[in-house]
Amino acid sequence: MSAPDAFVRTARDGAVLTVTLDRPEQLNAQTPATWAALASVGESLDDEVRVVVLRGAGRSFSAGLDRSLFSPEPGTDGGLGDLGRAPTAEAEERIRGYQAGFRWLRRPGIVSIAAVQGHAIGAGCQLALACDLRVLTEDAQLRLPEPTLGLVPDLTGTSNLVELVGYSRAMEICLTGRPVGAAEAHAMGLANVVVPREQLDDAVAQLTAALLAPPVAASRASAALVRSAVRNDPETQDAAERSAQVLRLQELAGR
Repeated sequence: MSAPDAFVRTARDGAVLTVTLDRPEQLNAQTPATWAALASVGESLDDEVRVVVLRGAGRSFSAGLDRSLFSPEPGTDGGLGDLGRAPTAEAEERIRGYQAGFRWLRRPGIVSIAAVQGHAIGAGCQLALACDLRVLTEDAQLRLPEPTLGLVPDLTGTSNLVELVGYSRAMEICLTGRPVGAAEAHAMGLANVVVPREQLDDAVAQLTAALLAPPVAASRASAALVRSAVRNDPETQDAAERSAQVLRLQELAGR
């Protein structure tokens, strides 16, 4: 399945859905159509999907926004100039729609993997951060240059980055806009695995197989606990663990 105007295509193999940004000649630059297509993929997921693999065709994962969106001239669909001239409520609602293309990657029931090679800049970096796990090639670079352009990361990037690397590192990465290479990303917890480019497919396949190995109910319940642990206080999280474990034990006991 593909969304040709958005350059997003999908392929299903049992419980695994692969979503590919397919605009390699433009380094998979993104537009509002890209985000609408991604949101549509999330809305169409069925309960049989357990792992979503997000990829970019060609030599880079995604170099961020399509250059046309930076045009200050009126009439650029989804352009930053048009957003800046729109009424506040309308502009915020449009951005809310864009964010929906990212936020579903951590929805209950699935685990998402970003397979990142080459550049992941701006919106590309935020798309990788939106996933639960990241496999990077040795030449991968993550970067959030928005503040250096007078903007902010607004595609769910800030909350995901803070969860992954903590407050002070997130502040430094966001405000300087500097690139984070694969080795540093792995050291700070942004990357789960770093491999040579030619091993990316195998590494993603191995991780996917490992994620699919546990029973589906136990896997989904554990993933839900990990996600809630980020924000719950210890007492609330302890209660969530108790509740989830009793449900597991009851199922195993045949109740």
